[in-house]
Amino acid sequence: MTDPKGFLQIQRRVTPYRPVEERLKDYAFVAPEAEVDLVREQARRCMGCGVPFCHTGCPLGNLIPEWNDLVERDHFREAIDRLHATNNFPEFTGAVCPAPCEEACVLALEEEPVTIKQVELKIIEEAFENGWVAPLPAEKKTGKRVAVIGSGPAGLAAAQQLVRAGHGVTVFERDDRLGGLLRYGIPDFKLDKMTIDRRLEQLEAEGVEFATGVEVGRDLSLDELQGGVDAVILATGAQRHRDLYLPGRELAGIEYAMPYLIQQNRRAAGLPIEGPEISAKGKRVAILGGGDTSADCLGNALREGAIEVHEIAHGPTPPSERNPQKTWPDWPVVLRTYAAHQEGGQREWQFVTDGFEGKDGHVTHLVGHKVEFPGYEETGIRKPVPAKGGEVTLEVDLVLLAIGFTGTQEDDIYVQSGAAIGERGTVEVDGAYATATPGVFACGDAVRGADLVVTAIADGRKCAAAVHAAITA
Repeated sequence: MTDPKGFLQIQRRVTPYRPVEERLKDYAFVAPEAEVDLVREQARRCMGCGVPFCHTGCPLGNLIPEWNDLVERDHFREAIDRLHATNNFPEFTGAVCPAPCEEACVLALEEEPVTIKQVELKIIEEAFENGWVAPLPAEKKTGKRVAVIGSGPAGLAAAQQLVRAGHGVTVFERDDRLGGLLRYGIPDFKLDKMTIDRRLEQLEAEGVEFATGVEVGRDLSLDELQGGVDAVILATGAQRHRDLYLPGRELAGIEYAMPYLIQQNRRAAGLPIEGPEISAKGKRVAILGGGDTSADCLGNALREGAIEVHEIAHGPTPPSERNPQKTWPDWPVVLRTYAAHQEGGQREWQFVTDGFEGKDGHVTHLVGHKVEFPGYEETGIRKPVPAKGGEVTLEVDLVLLAIGFTGTQEDDIYVQSGAAIGERGTVEVDGAYATATPGVFACGDAVRGADLVVTAIADGRKCAAAVHAAITA
């Protein structure tokens, strides 16, 4: 830390988003790349804490004060080495992670936290631009082979760690392209798919083999697969949608959010869509849910040209500001505004959906009522009571359900593997990521349920270490 008073003299600044009228016309990343001078300035705000809680806030344990110090001194080459020491894919986390590290920043107790995410993204972009991201093939091969099922962040992180340890690794992906939900679940305006492709080139150069369009359990049985490998890792995600059981749910025009997002990503990539078309163009849209997925649907619907969009959450309106004395260093409940919320639409909280009405088999109205949460701010207890005169009826042509996931999908792979599915609908593993079936491991969302990209990468790394120990014992 070259300037111990930097946090006293410098205010938090981030690169502003591109103008709304500009970004609504395309699917390019919502913000331009930060300038080096801005990032170096912001890195000076890091206090180099004796006990850096940002380490514990980050599931990867990123060495944040170390690379902040290197960036501030313009040592980006060294900074990427410290960043890659804990994070295989900082370009993914720098783009889409909600940054629990910033919530845990000690500076957040009194001021705004360091722009950790912005610094991280700049480090990796500088590294790619300067050719510092090079393949790191293993010097010696072990002769062991591992199959990784799923090419999301957990699967890719596990694959890279294992191939660098000298093992042969094949990643199986049922979709036509690699990346899992990074590819087809997250919109391009949040994650440019070029960032996936350039990293895949590195993994291929390191020796990872990829098999796309192969659904293990259907196209290839697990027995056949296990015959040629020493271990199998299930990094299959948790994409079983949470449903609503309300009057009118059967009407056409009520869709899960993920199929809509997948179709939009395929359209943006110039690829054909699969299944019946789901489009918001020229429609009145209601999105049920108040998280990342609903915001992704909002951004897509606005870019398509929806007439109007309502984003509806049934819970209490979150506080606009954090009380760090009560919540630090943990992740706080606070109103989070994404880029899409600046682009249009109407955001609703404390809105309970009661059912749907339709005509000729297609949804035409969403019926609900507003509620209040007396005492919530003081106690945190969520006991809704109907708001007086709070009945609401919205005209809708499309309803997108973005209300979360309930575990792994009901695929043959889980039956064939013998992996136990627990009460949470996810694969049960022990402390070494091993299932009850010898040689079969699991990690990421398949084990945790829907979680963060950063957590998936951390899980993939830990699972790879456990697999390495098991097959080399």
